[in-house]
Amino acid sequence: MRILKGLLLLLLLASQGVLAASSIENIRAWLAPDNIRLVFDLSSSVNHNVFMLDNPRRLVLDIEDAQLGVDVAKLGLNKGPIDRVRTGARGSGIRLVLDLNTEVTPKSFQLDPNDQYGHRLVLDLGMEPPDSPPKAQPQTVDNGPLRDIVIAVDAGHGGEDPGALGPGKIREKNVVLAIAKEVARLINAEPGYRAELIRSGDYYVSLRGRTLKARKLNADLFVSIHADAARDKRARGASVWVLSGRGASSEMGRWLAQRENGADLIGGVGSVSLGDKDDVLASVLLDMSMTASQSSSREVANRVHANIAQFARMHKPYVEQAGFVVLKSPDIPSILVETGFISNPSEAKKLSNRSYQKQMAQAVVQGIKAHFWERPPARTHIAMQKRGGTALAAAERTYKVAPGDTLSVIAVRNGVSLDALRAANGISGDRIRVGQVLRIPAS
Repeated sequence: MRILKGLLLLLLLASQGVLAASSIENIRAWLAPDNIRLVFDLSSSVNHNVFMLDNPRRLVLDIEDAQLGVDVAKLGLNKGPIDRVRTGARGSGIRLVLDLNTEVTPKSFQLDPNDQYGHRLVLDLGMEPPDSPPKAQPQTVDNGPLRDIVIAVDAGHGGEDPGALGPGKIREKNVVLAIAKEVARLINAEPGYRAELIRSGDYYVSLRGRTLKARKLNADLFVSIHADAARDKRARGASVWVLSGRGASSEMGRWLAQRENGADLIGGVGSVSLGDKDDVLASVLLDMSMTASQSSSREVANRVHANIAQFARMHKPYVEQAGFVVLKSPDIPSILVETGFISNPSEAKKLSNRSYQKQMAQAVVQGIKAHFWERPPARTHIAMQKRGGTALAAAERTYKVAPGDTLSVIAVRNGVSLDALRAANGISGDRIRVGQVLRIPAS
């Protein structure tokens, strides 16, 4: 009888919708240059449907058997492509309507609980990325302007992926972004170099997306910044990593299997497609590119390792190897720097210290500069300077337009005439855009 009463009570509660509904406990938004990600924290998994409507442009998200446990108006979700978020009931579930100001490509998926979060529904709205700096064109020794050496600086994790967590809620994603920004600042202060941040804020970039962005930038080096963690809080020490032989072999196999894709180019500046090559030639070209990339990676890594070892404890006395996805570009030398164990209270305190972050960034940049002085890419300012040729200050340079810049101000700042600046960049008027890279002619 007692069991029967219990079953009847459960049926009664279910009929009232108490057990059926999943609660949306929070909604978090992460804005990146080319997408916005909404993460719905749920009390349980849900069934959902996403579709687009026009006139006006909007996205609809239906979640079955769910109830809203937060005030959407107070979450600040109207950012990027989203003008406004509206909610309403739909049967036993809810409907969210996102009024949009631009075209988006939606994608949704659910994530199971982990150590940091419960059930999650992720909604990605892809946007057209902002204009990137123009890709460098193939140049010969006797023709074309000199170029900067481009360093892609990658801060690990980001957005709803915090990475490792240290004492006092120190998050890896924040520590490594601060160090990466300092690395980029120091590089940009060096004539003949240009740094590009893979992520410049608190948002998520996929592992393949990080290497793809570096390749689109024709980067000469990819540097990924991380902070390690271990269950044993006594574990400590910084480390520097390059791609393992096994990781290189697996990546070569992936590229050869997909070489019919015209986007698969190797060789950086003056890229070569594998799509029109036979099996033997494609394999040889890819092997040459990967071998050269790994050799340069080890050289940079050894210099950075030695620099960090001057002030920090190293986890191992040598450069380590692994099959990290972010190290797998066949044509870009790539290293990964674990700046220390954020799970170790002593190292976490150092890593959150601004002075220590600058010291770590300086060690990385000095290693990069030493490598490229030894092996500068052809037709770069550094290569010309090393040969004792045209002084860097008199050679053609580049400038990335920042908010508030005008063409006339840039001309004055760089000691060139407004007409010469227009001519060098094919500009007839005075319109420029933030992020645009201008050629600065010799004064």
